[in-house]
Amino acid sequence: MKILFVDDSFAFDGYTPRNDAMGGVQKGLVYLAEALARRGHDVRVRNRCRHSLAFRGVRWQNLDEEAQDGAELAVALRHPRLLEAAPAGAMRVLWVADCLDGPAQGTLPDGVDCFVFMGEHQRSTWQTGTERAATIPPGIAPAYLEAEPPAGFWPPRAVTTTHPRAGLRWLLDLWLEKIRPMIDGAELHIFSGLLARAAAGKTVDNDLRPLWRDVEAAAGSGVIVRRPLPDADMAREFRHARVHLHPGSVREAYAATLAESQAAGCPGVSFRQGASTERIRDSRSGFLVPDDAAFANCAVLCLKEDIVYRGRSRDAFQLQRDRSWDDAAAGFEALVDGSA
Repeated sequence: MKILFVDDSFAFDGYTPRNDAMGGVQKGLVYLAEALARRGHDVRVRNRCRHSLAFRGVRWQNLDEEAQDGAELAVALRHPRLLEAAPAGAMRVLWVADCLDGPAQGTLPDGVDCFVFMGEHQRSTWQTGTERAATIPPGIAPAYLEAEPPAGFWPPRAVTTTHPRAGLRWLLDLWLEKIRPMIDGAELHIFSGLLARAAAGKTVDNDLRPLWRDVEAAAGSGVIVRRPLPDADMAREFRHARVHLHPGSVREAYAATLAESQAAGCPGVSFRQGASTERIRDSRSGFLVPDDAAFANCAVLCLKEDIVYRGRSRDAFQLQRDRSWDDAAAGFEALVDGSA
């Protein structure tokens, strides 16, 4: 089958997630395209890549170059307007990347044969059009599935990938007031491109300056800012952390980094909301909590109590690694053969 993916977000290709940090949606496109190519399909990606190239069976082509004809399945990431250039006769699929504020808030656009959601929570935030939809959970990047299980009881290190504009202020305050005072020497490693650039002396957006000043001041309380890393390096970081602190939100469509840390054997703590409820197995691979006090208490347990960390880490590694990109590829194949 000939398959075309279209995306207009930023420049990337198949080499990118092996060398740089990437957002979950675009990274997913890379691994899905490669999985479909391994399964014998003719796969092409048109995006903002700088040069045309072939990598791991996938042909990459810049959007400004002349389109090649023919595809039985055309998949656009995020924007339905990208399907306007789909080859005649192709099944037009929109891979929905957005999640709205609450149940049944939005209406899906016309002109698309099928919509693909990443999870049932995300699907629940759209009101109409879902009769033409399928739910296909993403896979987990290979580096996290290839990782060895955590080999010991690490020092009290927490990690977070929470965006500075989406809960990091709350988490920093909770760390300083209710978590760090309970554990001498505990560290919170914040993986954030925005804050890492600030730490390197780059200009900070006006709305983030107060947060950045407080993050800088919290260095004495174990707060460390780091740049996001390629998958193989992030898998190692998750393996050496005792807990992934992830507040989450109802607007989060999938919580990709939470899926990855779980697969690497890192327990998670999140609120009982949004996509986090589909990523963490409560009281097994981590904790889904109702309020601030419970969040802090569960974080402290993972950081301080070896028996709590050991059980949650074991279950995360054993129970949360059952979704590869080959599984997701099979779901996209089923869209065309009618079995989805």
